[in-house]
Amino acid sequence: MSTPNMNTLVITRPDDWHLHLRDGEAMAAVVADSARQFARAIVMPNLKPPVTTTAQAVAYRQRIEAALKQAGVADGAFTPLMTLYLTDNTSADEIRLAADSGVVHAVKLYPAGATTNSDAGVTDLLGKCRPALDALEKCGMPLLVHGEVTDPQVDVFDREAVFIDRVMRPLRQAYPALKVVFEHITTKDGAEYVRDAEGPVAATITPQHLLYNRNALFQGGMRPHMYCLPVLKREIHRQALVAAATSGSSRFFLGTDSAPHARGLKEHACGCAGCYTALHAMALYAKAFEEANALDKLEAFASHYGPDFYGLPRNRGTLTLVRESYAIPEEVPYGRTTLVPLAAGETLAWQVRA
Repeated sequence: MSTPNMNTLVITRPDDWHLHLRDGEAMAAVVADSARQFARAIVMPNLKPPVTTTAQAVAYRQRIEAALKQAGVADGAFTPLMTLYLTDNTSADEIRLAADSGVVHAVKLYPAGATTNSDAGVTDLLGKCRPALDALEKCGMPLLVHGEVTDPQVDVFDREAVFIDRVMRPLRQAYPALKVVFEHITTKDGAEYVRDAEGPVAATITPQHLLYNRNALFQGGMRPHMYCLPVLKREIHRQALVAAATSGSSRFFLGTDSAPHARGLKEHACGCAGCYTALHAMALYAKAFEEANALDKLEAFASHYGPDFYGLPRNRGTLTLVRESYAIPEEVPYGRTTLVPLAAGETLAWQVRA
């Protein structure tokens, strides 16, 4: 990382290891925001219908590339890394086909009903998905887990910790060589588990979970644009995530979980879960790392540890962040409606130089 002065940061071009791009008009509205900052992104498969086959992943990638071209993004400037949506019926043959495709880079576990468009997710991981898990372990392809149980008897703020005991530990015992990414961890429990786990385990951390605790959901009334799943947690958990992200451990890396929803679907009687951060993601991360006096750790977290875990080369280009005030817009266009970015109306101290 080059730091000629404390007003400029030049880092290896980062990647986003957890991104929702949606499809159609929605994707066309947001894809350039990610391409402006990141060289690659792991693209989530929870469309309607979900992306469950390699053929569907290839077709989705083609639609993303068309949207990038329409948005004026130069060829090769941004590479979507595709994923498959794991179901109870995903076959070993499909996993092998995905691994050989050069297009699919991971498989995503959504416990059924855990989050947006997860109804077709897994109901019994070790009971029904062993053929797929066997193939994943042999192929060296990562399994990306949404780490929450969906048992209605478990408090929403405890679902990540319970997931570790009920799912992660048995999974690791059964498949010790399986590469696993614990997506968007939100708790001290999650950070400590990933830090200490045996075998190839890593975690992504979002900007909202580094910057905010659950009080942000209720400041001045209900704040639907702060609502995501997994939900924001207590301050002790936020502090633990900051400590993990800035620790220099290669097990923790950037994944925005940027999840666009139309304003009307967020400000709704049953508002959608998800925070839109692709617009200003790197400025948000810079804020979090600076507040922790750890700007020198940002490059490795954002640009090195993710590709290293996935077995991909680090990017050769650079990204420049400058200390210039950035006023987050109140809303941005989103197809035929609008979208409210995280922390709309606030001002950040950093922004990406065009």
